[in-house]
Amino acid sequence: MKLPVVWLPEADVELKKAVAWYAEIRRELGDRFARAVDEAVEAIASNPLHFAIVEKVRRRAGVHRFPYGIFFVIETDRIVVIACFHGKRNPRRWKTR
Repeated sequence: MKLPVVWLPEADVELKKAVAWYAEIRRELGDRFARAVDEAVEAIASNPLHFAIVEKVRRRAGVHRFPYGIFFVIETDRIVVIACFHGKRNPRRWKTR
């Protein structure tokens, strides 16, 4: 059974900024990044326990071909995305969420 995936507002803003940044380089690149994120979220929804725990109960799914991770927690009835984060950024920013 797939769990619904919801995004914290901060994570949604990060995603939109990243899509816009890639689209500014080349529109197709922004579209490709958005599709890769959608595929990662679909994989998370289908099998959330497949992804490694990176801190306490927080897990990370990589975004194929992009240096981003989708950080999430599994709750009883849903999955909450807490960050869409570039691998080079300081992780302290998402750890407080």
